[in-house]
Amino acid sequence: MTHPAHTPPVITREGEIIAARAPARERFSWALYDFSNTIFSMNIATLFFSVWLVSDLHGTLTMVALGNGISSAMVALSIPLFGAISDATQKRKPWVVWFTVAACAATFAMGVIGQTSIPLIGEAVHGAVQIPNYHLGGTAAIVIIISFILANYAYQGAQPFYNAMMPELVPQAEQGRLSGIGTALGYVGSILGILMVMPFFNGALAPNVPLPGGFIDALQSLVPFTSHAGRVSTFVPTALFFLLFSLPLFIFCRDHNARQAKDALQWRKAFADVAHTVRDAKSHPGALRFILASFLYQDAIGTIIAYMALYAVKAMGFQKGLETTLLMVLTLPAVLGSYLIGRIVDSIGPKRSLLMVITAWVVLLIAMVLVPTRAAFWVVGAMIGFIFGGVPTAERPLLLSLVPDVEAGRFFSLMVLSSRAAAIVGPFIWAFTVDGLLPTYGTALAYRAGVVTVAIGMLGALILLWPVPDKWRKPAAV
Repeated sequence: MTHPAHTPPVITREGEIIAARAPARERFSWALYDFSNTIFSMNIATLFFSVWLVSDLHGTLTMVALGNGISSAMVALSIPLFGAISDATQKRKPWVVWFTVAACAATFAMGVIGQTSIPLIGEAVHGAVQIPNYHLGGTAAIVIIISFILANYAYQGAQPFYNAMMPELVPQAEQGRLSGIGTALGYVGSILGILMVMPFFNGALAPNVPLPGGFIDALQSLVPFTSHAGRVSTFVPTALFFLLFSLPLFIFCRDHNARQAKDALQWRKAFADVAHTVRDAKSHPGALRFILASFLYQDAIGTIIAYMALYAVKAMGFQKGLETTLLMVLTLPAVLGSYLIGRIVDSIGPKRSLLMVITAWVVLLIAMVLVPTRAAFWVVGAMIGFIFGGVPTAERPLLLSLVPDVEAGRFFSLMVLSSRAAAIVGPFIWAFTVDGLLPTYGTALAYRAGVVTVAIGMLGALILLWPVPDKWRKPAAV
């Protein structure tokens, strides 16, 4: 395929990529991938899979934890090595493409297995069979968990290579804007991803907006393995939408600085690079400190995502079933906030922007603990939503300012390891705090103490981040 003309990036002796602005369709195609992969993370990793496994099929929470734990361990063992190979060849796109295809294939397989190898039971399933005391187990459970592990691993595996493509698409002065557009599109994807698969789940566009039966029949005849409805019928559409909206990146984006190397040398150098990644981080002032700070703020954000709905019910007295409403409160302001914070990054730099965002997190988490009314809680929630995309928007340009662009694959891979570890640690700290205080101090205080632990984590990230060098310089006006 013929690509549009684009001035090749210039690589300095320090490994920095000085890129001209790539064509608009290439920049938009890159940003659209945030939209597509968020469809997977929202529909599979957050909403439908765990509820289907535990609530519909009466599997165990251990199965879900096992799937998440093994996929995270696979990321930890392999992605730094693949990142080093990517740095050696300066090829990012093939890793994004094949990891995405693998994630879509495994997600598709989950839908097929769920409709052909186990009883069709669960909420909203048409013609659900009645099997008293059914519990998912045996070979079917193993195959489903393996499919989820592969899908989640491949989804996570694509992220560092996707992020590492950014220096070749825009000059450094425009990276915040591009990152913010991608993050904003990601939040749009999280909303539209739900709306696009809801008709396959329960025949509605939203909980109270049923769609005509003829339209649903046409959709089910068009998309295979969806005719039984229920959560199991959301997996195949999710895989297809993930793939569909990834196609622009597959078609229009390219590696502008790819170089050839012998395979044997790639692997040998890659193993050496992985062994020396932390040592190399020390040679780039602030890089290791930033990655440690990212562990703390990712830990805090992941924990509040996991428990915010439960906090609203337990501490604030909201009725159950608020997950979708809370999601909208977080997500709609995040679309606008991500774009605006991206513009701020290009105006004052990624470090100052990230410090500003994390400071706002600390203030708003304290406010969440202190607000006495539900109305005030919604206000705080909306404000958290507005800054929610600020972290991913600012952290990508900040890391790129601290390490050579040609080594971005390894260091984004190191950040993935940090975020995976954070996803495990934070929820345990919350759980131990709440469970420990609950019998003595009651529900409201115990859950507020859980939020305090998250605020402390954010404050720790702020303290770690403060001494990180600010290497960003506003470009001179032309």
